[in-house]
Amino acid sequence: MTGKPSGALARLLPLALLVPLATACGGAAGADDSGTVTVTVGYQSKTINTVTAGTLLRSLGYFEEELAARGKKDGKTYEVKWQDYATGAPITAQMTAGKIDIGSMGDYPLLINAARGKQLGQPTRLVSVTGYNLRGGLNTVVTAPGSKLRSLSGLRGKKVSTSVGSAADGTLIRALEHAGIDPEKGIRKLNQQPSVGASALAGGSVDALSQFVAWPGQLAYEGKAQALYDGADLKLPTFHGVTVREEFAKKRAGVLDDFLTAQRRATDHLRERPVAAAESVAKETGLPAEAVYLYNGAHGIATFDPALRPELITALKKDVPILRGAKLVDDVDVDSFVDPEPLARAAHAPAYPRAGAAESELWLKGRDTTRTFKDPEKLLAAVAAAGEADVRAAYVPDALTGTLWFADRAVWVADGSGLRAFVTPDHAKTYVGRHAGARAVSYADALELAS
Repeated sequence: MTGKPSGALARLLPLALLVPLATACGGAAGADDSGTVTVTVGYQSKTINTVTAGTLLRSLGYFEEELAARGKKDGKTYEVKWQDYATGAPITAQMTAGKIDIGSMGDYPLLINAARGKQLGQPTRLVSVTGYNLRGGLNTVVTAPGSKLRSLSGLRGKKVSTSVGSAADGTLIRALEHAGIDPEKGIRKLNQQPSVGASALAGGSVDALSQFVAWPGQLAYEGKAQALYDGADLKLPTFHGVTVREEFAKKRAGVLDDFLTAQRRATDHLRERPVAAAESVAKETGLPAEAVYLYNGAHGIATFDPALRPELITALKKDVPILRGAKLVDDVDVDSFVDPEPLARAAHAPAYPRAGAAESELWLKGRDTTRTFKDPEKLLAAVAAAGEADVRAAYVPDALTGTLWFADRAVWVADGSGLRAFVTPDHAKTYVGRHAGARAVSYADALELAS
């Protein structure tokens, strides 16, 4: 199929995110006369929930290693072309044009990927997961520092930036509905790329920003935002995954197996050496390593595991009505989109343990390991003992949702049983309302109380 998509097809992706299908990003997998096979991988370097299939995987060279071993057996030369994008939408546009073979993106973009692939005659399949959070904590709504907004209900009539069709947009829609606000008429939604939205928030042209990993954490770390809504309040899993063109998966099944094997190796590396992995991703992307570790660390918001867990697939099915209501898809057959066979074939399939309860962590300057604490009060005591000048980052889980956050950006509450941290003012208010004698305290006061 050539030419521009029809009006109905064009509506499958937000206009602001569409990439012309004629744009070339390098040829998709094929062998030329010299016996060279080129594989094109689309990834999002700064969407750090996908690093085991993108940024980290590329830096480690594991995919190239697997392909080199294959080349020794079949006599072919394999070349990998990595294409970096800010969101999943342009990856889908290039996949449906036959220009990208393998791509990684979030749950909502994956559904659009499935819908566009089917309607444009380039069907795709979901073959693995990169990172996930079973409660939805990877997406966050933030406001500017000093904003008077304290809960989602305050967004009524306000300007909110998000990327329409993204996982963050899905979180925003559901969260607004739970707050009794019409997602379409109750706010003034601006469809913007994450970087544009971040600039709009800093410039005061929007009141809030709803975005996916790692934008909320990065902006909070840099003192450019404060959390308003924790996506984990939805108690609905959110994840990123790997999609592949069906034609490529059939023609180059062995190459796909190599990619998934390489992804498992990258996952092992991240889980075994989380600090080193965070430093590597930071170096490749320019993101603060401290923000990367917030999500990808030993107790980070994201859990990395390629498995296509049933609860994730169930959540994906629940996402379809949101996209259908936004007129971004007509319908998606999730069961036919999910293909577990390639991952089952891939070598070395360890059973990764499920994420346990998040613990507080302290990362001191000059250290390549972190210290963990079951009690946030003990973390603060360690921070005070070390001196804030020697602290690279301190992380605490939200007492209600378990979402990890920066200790000096959290909202602290003291009561008779100790100190507790919360991602948002609304969480702290909820806790105080349920516990007599509890009161909000500043970070400085919390440090003093703990020490």
